[in-house]
Amino acid sequence: MAEGGARVRRGRSPSTIAVTGSAGPIGAALVERLHQHPAEPVVVEIEAVSPKLADELAGADAVVHLAVDRSTTTAPEQRRLTNIAGTTALFDAVGSAGVRRVVLLTSAMVYGAGASNDLPLDEDAPLTTDGSDGLVGDWLAVERLAAARRTVSTGTLDVVSLRPASLVGPIADHLMPGMFEAVRLLAIRDAHCLWQFCHHDDLVAALVMAATGGLSGAVTVGCDGWLEREHVEAISGMRSVVLPKAAAFAAAERLHRIGALASPASDLHYLLHPWVVGSQRLRAGGWSPRWTNEAALEDHLERLGDRAGRTLGIVDRKYATRAAAGAGATLAVIGSLALARSRARRR
Repeated sequence: MAEGGARVRRGRSPSTIAVTGSAGPIGAALVERLHQHPAEPVVVEIEAVSPKLADELAGADAVVHLAVDRSTTTAPEQRRLTNIAGTTALFDAVGSAGVRRVVLLTSAMVYGAGASNDLPLDEDAPLTTDGSDGLVGDWLAVERLAAARRTVSTGTLDVVSLRPASLVGPIADHLMPGMFEAVRLLAIRDAHCLWQFCHHDDLVAALVMAATGGLSGAVTVGCDGWLEREHVEAISGMRSVVLPKAAAFAAAERLHRIGALASPASDLHYLLHPWVVGSQRLRAGGWSPRWTNEAALEDHLERLGDRAGRTLGIVDRKYATRAAAGAGATLAVIGSLALARSRARRR
C-alpha cells in the first residue's frame, strides 16, 4: 500500500465525500462530477491508502474506494496487496474515523457465469464459489470483507458494492474488452455468451449516486440488454475463432500453469455462459445508462486505435510467454495453441 496524501476542495454543503484513487481515470472523473453536483459536497481527494488514512477521512460522511488495481499484468501478490489488504486497511480507517458510508467498486463477474443465470441477474443473486485465483478472486475477497463489515456494524455502516459489467472507457476490463486487440475474437463452441458493457461515463454517474446516499447494498451497472456474437462481429469487423470447450480450457490451463497467463482458466466460463446485469437499484433511483452496448463497443474500438486487431492470430509456442503479456494477446495465444493441438491430432 503506497503512501498517500489528501487534498481538500471545499464545497458549500455540510456533506463531505472522500475519494481514494482520486488521481486515476475513474477517481478524477468522479471528483469532477462531485464538484458539479447540485448539493456541492466537500470533496477530499486521497490518492492512495496510507497509514494516515484515518486522519485523512476525519469528518467524512462517505468514502468511495477507487484505489484498486484492475490489471492482470500486475504481479498477483502486489495486486492483492492493493485490492484486499488495501480494502481491509480502508475499513479499519473508516471505523476509526466514524465514516458512515463506504462505496466499493468490484465487478459483475462476482456472480459467476452459469447456464442457469437469470437474464438479467438479480442484484441479490448468490455470488460464485469459483474464481479463487485472479482478479475475480480479488473481487470476491473484497465482497466478503464488505459483507463482514456490514454484519459487525449492526446498521451503523452502509456499504455499497458497485458491480459493473465489462468496463470500457479510459479503463477497460481485461477479459471481453481485451479480445479486440487480437486478430480474431475467441468463441467457444455451443456457448451462450452474451456481450454486455458498462461505459466509464455511466459508471461515474452511478458512483455519484452511491456516494451521495441514493443507493444501498449490492448495485449492478451496465448498458441495457446485451449483444449476440454475430452483432459484435458486425460492429467490430472481426471474425471469431470458434474452439471446442475442452481445447480452449486445456490451452488456458497450460498457459496459466507455466506462468504465461495471469488469469486462471476458469475465467473462460465468462465466454461460455451469460452474466448480464440489470442495474435494478440504479434505475429505481432514477439512473439510466446514456450509452448503449453498440455505442460503448464502438467507443472502445476507437480508443484502441492501432491496437485493435493487431495481435498475431497464430503464435508459436516458444513466443507464448512474451505474447501473453496483454489480455488480447493472451486470448490469441489460447486460440493458437488450441488450434495447433487440434491440427496435430488430425495429422
